[in-house]
Amino acid sequence: MTYDRLVCANCAAPVSEGRCPVCRASRERLQQGNPWSSMSPVALIGLLAVLVTALALLARQSM
Repeated sequence: MTYDRLVCANCAAPVSEGRCPVCRASRERLQQGNPWSSMSPVALIGLLAVLVTALALLARQSM
């Protein structure tokens, strides 16, 4: 989930606007988060498909 859809419990505004200190802290934490979280689900599925294909090719060469 991206922070632009989150609503702050402190000020009831979108976190992406950063109206209060709680919003700004949450926005900063989410932007610095896990590098995998910035990838779209489609990109993650594609990366997984490439990995599975590469492993299948390696297993086939070992036989």
